[in-house]
Amino acid sequence: MKSAVVVFPGSNCDRDMAVALEQVTGRAPAMVWHRETELPEGLDLIAIPGGFSYGDYLRSGAMAAQSPVMRAVRQAAERGVFVLGVCNGFQVLTESHLLPGALMRNAGISFICRDVPLVVENSQSAFTSRYAAGEEIALPVAHHDGNFQADAETLDRLEGEGRVALRYAAPVNGSARNIAGILNEAGNVLGLMPHPERAVEPAHGRTDGRRLFEGLVEAALQPA
Repeated sequence: MKSAVVVFPGSNCDRDMAVALEQVTGRAPAMVWHRETELPEGLDLIAIPGGFSYGDYLRSGAMAAQSPVMRAVRQAAERGVFVLGVCNGFQVLTESHLLPGALMRNAGISFICRDVPLVVENSQSAFTSRYAAGEEIALPVAHHDGNFQADAETLDRLEGEGRVALRYAAPVNGSARNIAGILNEAGNVLGLMPHPERAVEPAHGRTDGRRLFEGLVEAALQPA
């Protein structure tokens, strides 16, 4: 699988993502600076990592969404390339309108950094195909602005179309309906607040995140 990690000023999980991708795919991803206007040819996956792009000034992800590279990311997503946004990456994807809704300050206005239990809601996507629907897993979170919100009509549509990929097993940050991750309509873009790249090898304390990347590798190997 050929992948790329987009790096913004302030990204701090880009190397974690790169290490996870190389471990699972056996191939180092391309590291793409946000000022680039083109992406490498033949990508199967574009990862938007966590961090504090542009220092989270203005609004988390709002400035990164205007970076030159995001035009190429949007075009790639429209072609069906997989796009994974984790934590700040999820915020960038909503600010880029690749995903609906917004990530607000956590309920309680506190930074949350711990492992959280999650329920797999949709096991039919490439991102979640290695999990069972209803399975409980655990992944680490580390965020201040992970409170997913959308209007009731949008939330109902996400639920009705099976686009809620993962849900917190218990309230974590005030997210509407405990939503932790959502898919776009085509199913090739996932925004996720927990960090799968920090749960890939036993040294991380758990490996529940590894299957997300393995599912993408399997999907990338499928004939077009």
